[in-house]
Amino acid sequence: MPEVTGPNLTPRNHCPVRHVLDQVGDKWSLLVLLTLQGRRLRFMELKRSIGDISQRVLTETLRSLERDGYVGRQVHPTVPPRVEYWLTPLGRSLLRPIARLVAWADEHFEAVCAARQRFEAKAPPATPSRRDLAPPA
Repeated sequence: MPEVTGPNLTPRNHCPVRHVLDQVGDKWSLLVLLTLQGRRLRFMELKRSIGDISQRVLTETLRSLERDGYVGRQVHPTVPPRVEYWLTPLGRSLLRPIARLVAWADEHFEAVCAARQRFEAKAPPATPSRRDLAPPA
């Protein structure tokens, strides 16, 4: 198994694991990559397919994925402009490891939920705020 470099061993910008996971390790990037699997989509088609992503976050995510070479973008000279996005060969090469992660998440979802419930049951109650402690008016 590859090693993640420690802070004193390799500068952060030379660590391949950190470099790649900084981009593709967030939920929005993964959802965009999975949604674009095997098809070209326009911006709003992509947004509707993902559902709960804001236009701003989708724009930022697509720019980052395009910058790193995972997603291609084509602007068609129409009014209004039609922009399509798709996975590049590099982006498609990520689908196999992402599929394994998705399969793992599906398989272990109930165990993760149960662990969260156990953790939250042990957590001390939240400290009341000053407003909660104030006598009623």
